[in-house]
Amino acid sequence: MSNSLRDLIVGEAELDDEEDDESFDEETGETRQRSRNQAGDMDDSSEEEEDDDDEEEAQKIRDGFINDEDDEDEDEDLVEDEDERRKRRKRKRRQEREEEAQLDEEDLDLIGENNPEWDRKQPSQGKFKRLKRGHHDEDTRGNERRGLDDMFSDEDDDIIDERPYARPTHRAAADEFEDFIEEDFPVDEDERLRQMEDMEVARPRDKGIAGRIVDRAGLDKDALEDMEAIFGNGEDYQWALDEEEEEEERQREEQTLELKDVFEPSQLSEKLLTDEDNMIRFADEPERFQLDRKPFKHLNIQGEQFKEEIQWIADLMWPKKQLSSDLHSPFQKAVGKVLEYFVLEDLEVPYVFQHRKDYLIHARKTRNPEHRDDPEAPEYIVNAEKLLTQDDLWRILELDIKFRSLFEKRSVIERTYDNLREAIQVNDGMIPEMLSQAVTMEELQDLQDHINFQYTSELKDIAAMNGIVKGNKRPGAKSSVFERVRKSKAYKMVKSYGISPDRLAQNALREGKKVISDDEPSLPIDLADSLTDSDFPTGDQVLHQARYTYAEELFMSPRMRKYFRQNFYMMGEISCHRTEKGLRRIDDSHPYYEIKYLVNQTISDLARRPELFLKMMKAEEEGLIEVTLRLQNEKEFRRQLQGEFISDNYSELADAWNEERKKVLDLAFIKLERVIAKGVKDSLRTACQEELLKLCREEYSKRLDQAPYKPKGMVLGTTPRVLALSNGMGDPARDPIFWVWVEEDGRVIEHGKFGNLARDDAQRDAFVELVERRKPDVVCVSGFSTDTHRLVRDLENLVNEKNLTGPEFPDPDSEDYRSELLEVVVVNDEVARLYKDSPRAQADHPTLTSNTRYCVALARYLQNPMKEYAALGKDVTSLLFNPCQHLLPQEKLLKHLETSMVDMVNLCGVDVNEAVSDAYTANLLPYVAGLGPRKATSVIKAINTNGGVVNSRDELVGDPDNNKLPVVGPRVWNNCASFLYIEYDATNPASEPLDNTRVHPEDYELGRKMAADALELDEEDVKAETDENGAGAIVRKLFREDEQEKVNELILEEYAEQLEKNYNQRKRATLETIRAELQAPYEELRRNFSALTPDQVFLMFTGENKESLAEGMIVSVNLRVVKDDFAIAKLDCGIEGRIESHEVSHRSNVSIRDVIHVGQTVQAKIVDLNRKEFIAKLTLREDALRRPYKRHNDHDRGTWDYRQEDDDKESLREKDKVTGRTQRVIKHPLFKPFNSTQAEEYLGSQGQGDVVIRPSSKGNDHLTVTWKVADGVFQHIDVLELQKDTEFSVGKVLRIAGNYTYTDLDELIVEHVKAMAKKVDEMMSHDKFKKTSVAESEQWLTTYSNANPNVSMYIFCINPKRAGYFHLCFKASRSSPVNMWDVKVVPRAFEMMRSQYPHMLALCNGFKLRFNSELSKLQQMRR
Repeated sequence: MSNSLRDLIVGEAELDDEEDDESFDEETGETRQRSRNQAGDMDDSSEEEEDDDDEEEAQKIRDGFINDEDDEDEDEDLVEDEDERRKRRKRKRRQEREEEAQLDEEDLDLIGENNPEWDRKQPSQGKFKRLKRGHHDEDTRGNERRGLDDMFSDEDDDIIDERPYARPTHRAAADEFEDFIEEDFPVDEDERLRQMEDMEVARPRDKGIAGRIVDRAGLDKDALEDMEAIFGNGEDYQWALDEEEEEEERQREEQTLELKDVFEPSQLSEKLLTDEDNMIRFADEPERFQLDRKPFKHLNIQGEQFKEEIQWIADLMWPKKQLSSDLHSPFQKAVGKVLEYFVLEDLEVPYVFQHRKDYLIHARKTRNPEHRDDPEAPEYIVNAEKLLTQDDLWRILELDIKFRSLFEKRSVIERTYDNLREAIQVNDGMIPEMLSQAVTMEELQDLQDHINFQYTSELKDIAAMNGIVKGNKRPGAKSSVFERVRKSKAYKMVKSYGISPDRLAQNALREGKKVISDDEPSLPIDLADSLTDSDFPTGDQVLHQARYTYAEELFMSPRMRKYFRQNFYMMGEISCHRTEKGLRRIDDSHPYYEIKYLVNQTISDLARRPELFLKMMKAEEEGLIEVTLRLQNEKEFRRQLQGEFISDNYSELADAWNEERKKVLDLAFIKLERVIAKGVKDSLRTACQEELLKLCREEYSKRLDQAPYKPKGMVLGTTPRVLALSNGMGDPARDPIFWVWVEEDGRVIEHGKFGNLARDDAQRDAFVELVERRKPDVVCVSGFSTDTHRLVRDLENLVNEKNLTGPEFPDPDSEDYRSELLEVVVVNDEVARLYKDSPRAQADHPTLTSNTRYCVALARYLQNPMKEYAALGKDVTSLLFNPCQHLLPQEKLLKHLETSMVDMVNLCGVDVNEAVSDAYTANLLPYVAGLGPRKATSVIKAINTNGGVVNSRDELVGDPDNNKLPVVGPRVWNNCASFLYIEYDATNPASEPLDNTRVHPEDYELGRKMAADALELDEEDVKAETDENGAGAIVRKLFREDEQEKVNELILEEYAEQLEKNYNQRKRATLETIRAELQAPYEELRRNFSALTPDQVFLMFTGENKESLAEGMIVSVNLRVVKDDFAIAKLDCGIEGRIESHEVSHRSNVSIRDVIHVGQTVQAKIVDLNRKEFIAKLTLREDALRRPYKRHNDHDRGTWDYRQEDDDKESLREKDKVTGRTQRVIKHPLFKPFNSTQAEEYLGSQGQGDVVIRPSSKGNDHLTVTWKVADGVFQHIDVLELQKDTEFSVGKVLRIAGNYTYTDLDELIVEHVKAMAKKVDEMMSHDKFKKTSVAESEQWLTTYSNANPNVSMYIFCINPKRAGYFHLCFKASRSSPVNMWDVKVVPRAFEMMRSQYPHMLALCNGFKLRFNSELSKLQQMRR
């Protein structure tokens, strides 16, 4: 039995994840050493006796100077020298490690429990029945059975083996039950000493070495001397033993435990801790460049190839720029310059945009006509035209990577062709010609396919010459058939078509002079008969193979593919045809319905609506529709192509040959159409993805481009003090309202709860007291339901009634101080929803409730939206930027969103010292130019090594004089220096004021020169000032004398002209930046905080947009109030609807109370929807309900297949008649006419625990309730209806699984589904639950056991294959396997092994008890 499992049974080992010496970090998987009281925490009698012993002696024992197991040799040990004792200890430790590495029998038995084939041999000799005794010094603990709370407890105590009276290190082989139960020691002292003596005799002794021969045979001293004289004392061989011991010790020291020895590669990769990550971390190259260029490290593009890349990128970008034609040359030069910065100087986008802005602008200098009449007027007028935006720079960077891929592909083809030309003397002029013209991957792939097809045998010969032997292809393979044709007489028939495939393609492309096909003098069949041989013995076979060979050559022709591709892009039309699967699946409410019957869409049509084509491709992948791409004028296209192929002769012979040519074209057309259509669709998908990614990026940039909320009277960028409130999902009239007070530094100072702020005077007074005491700059509100709208209204009314104002601020008009009413702001809560239950939130605020943490995130969003988004990391892709972003690859989406964050972080800059001390600010570091997630951690670590504070930007590259190690390399520093700022300290003479600006250190001299000129200092004054106070003295003087405004008087054009003339540097825009920074260092450049529009607030509180809820829709409503002249109803989304009396029935003599009553669920049509007030006007009139809602369809007859749509509707009606199935409708707000797939799709975007009631496939006496257990996990519950009044009414008794019975659907939802949802929430919020897959959970347990070999552990994870079930995974020891038990969620309980547990504590204790019981049974069986 292993130590951990044995201790588990007898109660000595505890499961703990906090107090063990080698604790385990659940997030990183790393081990952490913890200090621990070596004396332990045991309070038994033996400890009391030890307390009376000599303290110094006890300390020696604890320190290992005296080993109690060697008491018999104590006299000999006293005379040993230090080296001998050290060697013996090393040998002893090695033997102990070997023992611990072996599997004990109990370990093998535990493994056998989960392996039915395991059959351990039982001991053949069971003579001794051993009693379990405790250690002498652990009488109390050893004899007490371990309590329930200690087993698999949440506190894993370390197993400390100090071995004062423990089991001997060498096991006696004679005892076969050695490890079955804990060591057996008698209680009385005499028996204990006797048994210890026996064990010591049985223990194998250490090998004798010089000076340690012990008289165990009873020989006297003389006899021992005689024996030593004859045999020696072993000193002659001592050197060999010493070397062996030293070598073993050295190897053990070298085998240090590394991260990769404990963790899986996937875990290290996730945490960016692999060797490759470390290489990226320490390489002096921007991290994003390293990652992007990783596949092309070996490429070196320069010279003519670099010019070609510039031309290639400029040609791709120019059509979309819409600049005047005379700017084409400056535009191309700007692209070339930017590419130089990227490729040759390793400068990132933010650096180029900020510090090389002059090269992105084209300045036109023209004479000023007013200068003649007014000498004071400027002689020249400069008009600047922006050539490249920051978005363009990212596009150039992306195209650079694409060109590298293109260049690599082309290089491979060039090498292949060079090999063919040199080794086999192949001379195919088309290949180098087309290679030089190829500008897309498709064109290069065409050339590759052509070479592989046309020169198959030659490539094999070259491979054989190089010693590369490939497997033989089967004889019937396509390429082998064509090889046989080329080697046979039948190939003459291929040549007889009168024109080569490449020449025919040239005719079609209008390249060169047209070549007319020549007709052979004999009929095709006669010529074929004359070309028979053993491979193709008949003329028909020859003719058949010739057609297919020529068609294949035409299909493989790069020029012919180019011709087809051009026509498909210009004249292609895309149409959708629903499949049988999509016929029923895509109904009127399905998101794919807008493409179900879409036809004849041109490429340009889809380019304007990229989301449509992406939906088409997604629906095609799901098998719901087929997307076809055909030519608009296919017949005309075929006719023109045939005209290029047929001969001009008029005879029976010419007609016969032309007929053959048409057959060949028909064969080739089918293949070309298929491959070109697929390629065009793939290219179009990529283009549509890029457009949609661009839209997502623009939307994200808008959300990032928000400065902190600006308090009244403060400058933009000032961080406000915020009071944040939320009712969560509750009703603000009945449920608590959570609030937090957050200071401007982001600290949560105070939090609490309010009651009803609308009617409860005590709560209103408490709110007023809080506002008057804290003086917030703003009150922010948000929540998860429409009830939050009422909370906003209550707060606004309360602020107005009590005249609650914000802090005073100076009035710019009267210069007096005044204040205004507090503003109540509804805040976008998309980040707060992700934050409130995240591990980060629980770590930041472990004592706060989920709703309170939600309020914290709201306040911080108001204080700095950019920081909140940056803290999300990769989770930012879960935010909604476009309704169709789920159609995009997540990796591409994340990368594009990251570029927006990079732009904004570098615009705002990062206080490097704040980032070192504040993890919240440190989230911005990975987005600084030159850095990334790997380098950001390295920067923080290096700064902490240097003392934790950065005093200057120059210090980041190292300062040997002050013992400062380099934080980053020179290239990375050049990128990031101006975006990492250091607060200027006017009291510190060494503080550099320009380090607190956007000015790059390379331009500091320009800034100092401008400051000197503004202060009108001559060179002598400047020199004297700088000699006395350092290089930054002039700028400090400018700030100290508050003369920054004087820089506005400088004429920067003259500066710029001198710099360009003398140093060939264009710095006009840079000088403007310096001027601005000298006046307002790192001024806030983001836009003002943007308030949400009424539509955005409505969407946030209700989840309904203009597509999902609109006028004219028929919805289910629940009647809450019924009066004589009106009724109030509530919609599913939570908003209220008003029904006037005349909207209930068209009959005027009917009372409203006779038609409807409170609590009734009815169908209503929305007449008017006020999204600002959250109110709808409804009608129940039958004539209105008979008119179904029709979505706006702007398609004409040419682009929408109305006929097919009508036929399908009729077909579905006929099928329902045949099967006898009638669409069932139930008047309940949660009822939807969905099947299982539609229900899952609908609930996919809903919250956890949301429900859909739907028809059942088992018949009209069943219903199905589908509810969302977790993301991607849905449970379908079959409900049997009993006591039904009619076939289509809901049963009065609803039964689930024969065990649960309910009287109506509402009771079923609340008492069954919602009850289970609460248990799921309880499970998933427990600290033992892991949001991982089963495999990941097993790996986590394995990693934990490897790091903590003496500790057992258990965790829960969801079972995605069985909705409503969880796995309880546990591992008893490092050598034992991972076991799993199922835990089922039932209403108000958890069920495990047919036993129910009311809550998680009971479940955990029940598991421990059951586990202990199972082990006890196993132990009894073995006895």
